[in-house]
Amino acid sequence: MSKSEFSIPVRVYIEDTDAGGIVYYVNYLKFMERSRTEFFRALGYHKPAILDEGLLLVVHSAQIDYHRSARLDDELCVTTGIIKLARTYFEFKQQVFRNQELLCTGIVRVACVDASVMKPRAIPAHMHQQLTLFIETQSQG
Repeated sequence: MSKSEFSIPVRVYIEDTDAGGIVYYVNYLKFMERSRTEFFRALGYHKPAILDEGLLLVVHSAQIDYHRSARLDDELCVTTGIIKLARTYFEFKQQVFRNQELLCTGIVRVACVDASVMKPRAIPAHMHQQLTLFIETQSQG
């Protein structure tokens, strides 16, 4: 876990688990979504899915690798880092840890689209600049 990655704590509740008390696999995606949302909130975007310019940020694809299981009442750390920034999309590398133990890794591509026609559009310049700055900070950490 890099010091320059964004991270949030997540507690595992009963609603997150299956009958055996193990986190249901799809809930790792929910934990990652929360981390991305808080990442954007930290950048000043309080409604990260809807931008003022009539644009949306939508998940285009996700690749998830499960390494270990989280269980009821575990305290997790969900990290968010940017591994690629293009004109119309960016890719996050996200990880879920219990203490220092890696439980799950995800690569999530988020695209910027025009809300009215759902076609790709350029990421707004102000957001692109903030993401670039974060990447630069991330690489120095």
